[in-house]
Amino acid sequence: MGSDANATLTKKGHSCVRLEKAGRTLAIDPGGFSEPDAALGADALLVTHEHADHFDELRLRAAMEDNPAAEIWTLRSVAEQISGAFPGRVHTVGEGDTFEAAGFEVEVHGQLHAVIHPDIPRITNVGYVVDGTVFHPGDALTVPARPVHTLLLPMHAPWNKFSEVLDYVRAVAPEQVYDIHDGLLNDNGLGVLGRMLGEGGPGTGGAVHTHLPPGESVVPGR
Repeated sequence: MGSDANATLTKKGHSCVRLEKAGRTLAIDPGGFSEPDAALGADALLVTHEHADHFDELRLRAAMEDNPAAEIWTLRSVAEQISGAFPGRVHTVGEGDTFEAAGFEVEVHGQLHAVIHPDIPRITNVGYVVDGTVFHPGDALTVPARPVHTLLLPMHAPWNKFSEVLDYVRAVAPEQVYDIHDGLLNDNGLGVLGRMLGEGGPGTGGAVHTHLPPGESVVPGR
């Protein structure tokens, strides 16, 4: 297991999570469907792609102004929209890059957003492996070229269906799965998909699936 064994992961709505370790905080995808305070107080902010449910410019600006030491790591399409306001604090990354952010070791995996429809042009998308343990793929079913303990699973989107979601879990083969990208689901939908990823379904290959409501925290690996 990676060096984030003592990190706390908190769901902040839809595709946003915050990881906290040694008094420092890293937030991933504090977009428009996440909780209003999802980005505030973070020391490092990672954004997977430009869609509004992952990238909310006003929330990022508020976080960067609230903490003058905060920095952003993201792909070019997002960096170009916000870097001018924060010289030297917005870093452009792509597949294969590694960096340290707020004391966390981060690897970048993936290149493209999943196909929504053949008539809709694909945009870029990257995923982040944090401390060698937790993988946030953004809006893609990227299988990282390394094992990960904890997969943050895009549960529901215009670009996926359940068979793809389940096969993705099996392909990544994590030990633990937590839902993300679930902001469009009501309790009925969460219940149905939860059962299909649990004992009522065809099997995840041994991965333990858990739904985290917004605001709930866990320690990955425990």
